[in-house]
Amino acid sequence: MEKSEYDTLINEEYICRIAFKGESHPYIAPFLYIFDGKFMYFLSTKYGKKIQHFKQNPSVTVEVEKYTPDLSNFAFVALSGRLEEVQDQGIKNIVRQKFVEMIKKKNLSSNVLSALGHSPDEPFDVLLTEERNSVWKLAGVNVGDILGLKHSGGP
Repeated sequence: MEKSEYDTLINEEYICRIAFKGESHPYIAPFLYIFDGKFMYFLSTKYGKKIQHFKQNPSVTVEVEKYTPDLSNFAFVALSGRLEEVQDQGIKNIVRQKFVEMIKKKNLSSNVLSALGHSPDEPFDVLLTEERNSVWKLAGVNVGDILGLKHSGGP
């Protein structure tokens, strides 16, 4: 895949898997994300195994995929880099706002809030007012190491 193709895939999708270096095996967790054209951003709950793995080794591989049910068309991209916790409050506010916009635009269920450390009974805008999660970004991605594969068309 060309850079423009995997950028389009990353921009169109909103769910990925992050592979962390686990204790004896890799640890893989699903995440919602937003992409600003340069960085992928994630909201992470402040609890769970992923926090331990992130603190021990922030080097990860992020995988994004899209496919038809019969797999006649598919695309995926794997990006290796490191997660960084965003400290700048202005950037965190922008990222949180983009998450709220993405959730509303994609018409996602309020159940998604439980994956972000909130109750599904709360309004989506709670992401803007309470910091029950951390903002991470994927950095240090070497373009030459990005793996992308696609197949489109008939069988």
